[in-house]
Amino acid sequence: MAMALARRSKNLYSCGVLRYSLSLTSFSRGFASAGSDENDVVVIGGGPGGYVAAIKAAQLGLKTTCIEKRGTLGGTCLNVGCIPSKALLHSSHMYHEAKHSFASHGVKFPSVEVDLPAMMGQKDKAVANLTRGIEGLFKKNKVNYVKGYGKFISPSEVSVDTIEGGNAVVKGKNIIIATGSDVKSLPGITIDEKRIVSSTGALALSEIPKKLVVVGAGYIGLEMGSVWARLGSEVTVVEFAPDIVPTMDGEIRKQFQRALEKQKMKFMVKTKVAGVDTSGDLVKLTLEPAAGGEQSTLEADVVLVSAGRSPFTAGLGLDKIGVETDKIGRILVNEKFSTNVSGVYAIGDVIPGPMLAHKAEEDGVACVEMIAGKAAHVDYDMVPGVVYTHPEVASVGKTEEQVKALGVEYCVGKFPLLANSRAKAIDDAEGLVKILAEKETDKILGVHIFGPNAGELIHEAVLALHYGASSEDIARTCHAHPTMSEALKEAAMATYDKPIHI
Repeated sequence: MAMALARRSKNLYSCGVLRYSLSLTSFSRGFASAGSDENDVVVIGGGPGGYVAAIKAAQLGLKTTCIEKRGTLGGTCLNVGCIPSKALLHSSHMYHEAKHSFASHGVKFPSVEVDLPAMMGQKDKAVANLTRGIEGLFKKNKVNYVKGYGKFISPSEVSVDTIEGGNAVVKGKNIIIATGSDVKSLPGITIDEKRIVSSTGALALSEIPKKLVVVGAGYIGLEMGSVWARLGSEVTVVEFAPDIVPTMDGEIRKQFQRALEKQKMKFMVKTKVAGVDTSGDLVKLTLEPAAGGEQSTLEADVVLVSAGRSPFTAGLGLDKIGVETDKIGRILVNEKFSTNVSGVYAIGDVIPGPMLAHKAEEDGVACVEMIAGKAAHVDYDMVPGVVYTHPEVASVGKTEEQVKALGVEYCVGKFPLLANSRAKAIDDAEGLVKILAEKETDKILGVHIFGPNAGELIHEAVLALHYGASSEDIARTCHAHPTMSEALKEAAMATYDKPIHI
């Protein structure tokens, strides 16, 4: 423990997700405006990366303008992604619990039914309130907000076709591209957002489909499939790869899939969609093994295409100013988020790294801090990932497969939630905590949590990795009783020694 404390003191300003210098560089604050006035920072895109970058820039005293084509701030995440999906995940979970679990807790109803319009209304209300909240933050921090589609006309000028039908030129010494990502299409499948939908359409269905086919077993597909399965849809997930969520720790993945199968979700892995026929009352999918072979058919009322996302850079005029991209369209940047064009930066989903809202936010803060002359850094190995099903899956750091590939000798500690008193008390004890640590030093390499509230529990592990903690550091930290977080403590005990409660 003493060694860990010394490490923390030594590394206070030098390790983790963001490293800050103590530079006291200051700038004069002022309003930014479209037209001839030059901004210190112009941000193209008002999603999690873009709006956070704009606010941080203004807080640092930089004259800032943010350009957003949607007309509402928050990007895909807030408008048609993270936030509305979590609203529906929570609402559908409440319905599922009322129907299947309340009676065992002594809470009984004559009947339980879904009011889908009301459920959608609650989701829309949450989105509207949050988007207005960001506009309020812009006003508070004196960020100028231009609603329209921006494209480069030079490395320091952006032409904006405003949503009102006009045009403005926004000038900036530093321009940050934060335009996010879009749904990745599949050959031969046309998304109409009615019967063949993206995640956007899946968030706004007017009725519960009897049969739903999800193409792609990643985070988004499994979350949306989970929503509609709880509400009564027969859900089949088709995945080209051998496993669902290929980036997940293998042991956790197997337990996760079993849990979803118990919720009556079906899986067809190593399977590809060879064709789609929408001429009939039902959508007919032609499937075949990924390695080739005999074809089969699968019918559905609605097909959700969830095969990943692609960087959104179309129409930005990147070729006009010479910004370099890789073969899949991601903008190439250095450690300061600078492109090959001086004064032009990029963050979030348009650059390499995890396509996650919180990663984009960290990118945005670090980027503007470096523009302001400060030191900053984002370590993508410290970015947590969460699947918001029930149970949830959350992880940070290396999987066991990755640790093995590195050839590092390691120890594994596990603790099942079935042995956690809080989980048993609330009758929600499916899952486990798994910790990987270097054998010689006990330094934590990765943490994986499968269980209720995993997305909240993971942040203790993120902080531990941030400070280079050992499993013993977590094990010797007092955790309140009874809490789910005690499972993390026990898993840490199991990593370097032995747990108490199993």
